[in-house]
Amino acid sequence: MELLDNFARTLETTLPVFIMVFIGMGLRRVNWIDDAFVNTASALVFKATLPTLIFLSITRADLSIALNPGLLVFFLMATVGTFGLAWVWAHFRVRRENRGVYVQGAFRGNCGVVGLALAANLYGDYGLSAGGILLGLVIISYNVLSVVVLLAYQQGQSASPGKIFHSILRNPLIISVVISIPVAALNLELPAWVMTSGDYFASLTLPLALMCIGATVSLSSIRIDSRTAMGASLMKMVTLPALATTAAWLWGFRGAELGLMFLFFASPTAAASFVMVKALGGNDRLAANIIGLTTLFASVTVTVGVFVLRSSGII
Repeated sequence: MELLDNFARTLETTLPVFIMVFIGMGLRRVNWIDDAFVNTASALVFKATLPTLIFLSITRADLSIALNPGLLVFFLMATVGTFGLAWVWAHFRVRRENRGVYVQGAFRGNCGVVGLALAANLYGDYGLSAGGILLGLVIISYNVLSVVVLLAYQQGQSASPGKIFHSILRNPLIISVVISIPVAALNLELPAWVMTSGDYFASLTLPLALMCIGATVSLSSIRIDSRTAMGASLMKMVTLPALATTAAWLWGFRGAELGLMFLFFASPTAAASFVMVKALGGNDRLAANIIGLTTLFASVTVTVGVFVLRSSGII
């Protein structure tokens, strides 16, 4: 009976997130939303509503709890480690021209939307504030490592360190984290009407972003027999989250910190990976297939992962 109750609580955490994704898929299928809507809504989320959500969450947080240097250091180490494992595996098992796309698809998660939504459902304000701070590190590390591995296998492409650094500095999510931490540290209070208006605006973020993710998943474009896409998807959704979470547990993380890291590592491949592959002239269909497969897998793998970790009593 206890296991059934635990499973029911797990579904309460994960189902709302993935139902919104499937609603987006359904709305796209009946042509209630189209590419123009997805592009506009995605830009609104990335440039405005998600930065607002992160800012409000961090400014309300207790930084002595939400800002955890040990968590940030471990997450960076684990990110580099999973990136390295994916690259070594790809070196021996994937055709050279697809290695960069495979590695990026296998390690780069959609932490900014799916990971943050799951963290909010599971841990409330702590999940949003600690996840928002962690997201700043995610953006920097994922972008730098993705450029490195994609350029390693794309002939005639280059990106200077200065250009990468400039793009990171201009990222609205990074700017939001950088501004919000001093506000929270100094306990600055914004007028009530500003906070309330901000809450209304920020509340658009997760449902809108999740529906856009669903609308971009094209079942017709997913090649289930694509060995490379399936291999990258299984590594992203099963192998690497299991290894990273086990390493975090052995390191001594428990409770919300361990749960937060699992959710971030178990998030499906970020849609931004397709944009980067296309910009650098890589195999964009492979990138799209990986995104689609991992998004579909996530509804099962994340739910099972949270259930197992909760049943074990470690999160």
